[in-house]
Amino acid sequence: MTPRDLLARLVAIDSVNPDLVPGGRGEGEIAGFCATWFTERGFEVHRLERRPGRPSLVAVRKGSGGGRSLMLNGHLDTVGLAGYDGDPLEPEVRDGRMFGRGTFDMKGGVAAMMVAAASAENLRGDVIVACVADEEHGSSGTAEVLEHFTADAAIVTEPSHLEVTLAHKGFVWFDVEVEGRAAHGSRPELGVDAIVKAGHFLVALERLGHDLAAGPGHPLLGTGTVHASLVSGGEEASTYPSSCRITLERRTVPGESPQHVEDELRAVLDHLRATVPDFRATLTRGLARDPFEADPEAEIVRTLIANLGEPAVIRAEPFWTDCALLDAAGIPCLLFGVDGAGAHAATEHVDLASLDRLTDVLTRTITGFCG
Repeated sequence: MTPRDLLARLVAIDSVNPDLVPGGRGEGEIAGFCATWFTERGFEVHRLERRPGRPSLVAVRKGSGGGRSLMLNGHLDTVGLAGYDGDPLEPEVRDGRMFGRGTFDMKGGVAAMMVAAASAENLRGDVIVACVADEEHGSSGTAEVLEHFTADAAIVTEPSHLEVTLAHKGFVWFDVEVEGRAAHGSRPELGVDAIVKAGHFLVALERLGHDLAAGPGHPLLGTGTVHASLVSGGEEASTYPSSCRITLERRTVPGESPQHVEDELRAVLDHLRATVPDFRATLTRGLARDPFEADPEAEIVRTLIANLGEPAVIRAEPFWTDCALLDAAGIPCLLFGVDGAGAHAATEHVDLASLDRLTDVLTRTITGFCG
């Protein structure tokens, strides 16, 4: 089966992440399809499903022994189908592109790594193909896979426009609860307006963003960023609001830890407490994901670049990927995937020539690393 044929089969299977879209189909059906595909080609297949209905599939092609192992990682889930221009589950080919939900993000990468793992020859080391759940929300799939499997190196086949991606940003979410005092709107001497007080914090947050942008940056990623994502507060027009909650996101670069960011924000709040009358607020840290940076001299990086057949373009991504989890587990890795456009958009496509090229580069990289 060619990667194009396999991609069309994968796109036709609804695998919307139910953590993003309530009622989404999840990865059950597509994991079953992949399990059959791998079994027919002699792979050892493992289904991991700690969360019912949210399976990840790990297919292992055993080498003859004595070689290095390589994990290929890609996610099976997609974002929602609502608002897609056309039928998102009916792959359409025109002008050298395939259109459909997930063609670019990232069933194209999944199809390429599956075909490459089945095609590589004369392998001493094992090839481990991890088709994971839940990357679009919480990455529970890769986290579960790493509890059971490891490898000497890994490639994540997220779309990268056939450029070698060696770093990406992390993120930390926080809630800031600004406290006021409820009172009737006619009694300003009794009330403290939490929303107005929150405005001071929002101005300070904007200033922090400007300071970050003007500071030293990572050579590939630039500087970290911060923005307010959600604001909620108040009860009715005639009442002073007793609280206002701001959810914010801080995007991080290598060298910026969640604790570093928390200390940064606490310093902002301490300054406001000292300078703004009646300012009171609490800070709560939420989900945190570390940034990622590969060693450019790692053997897997050198092997993939050697098999490109042309000078490599080295790049970084502003978004987070499962590379960070693999790296934290001690598995040297990088990101390399298809060209195309439309991730999470109303139309989405993969460049089919890039799909074929990705499959070829992965096949030769597997042979070079595991052979």
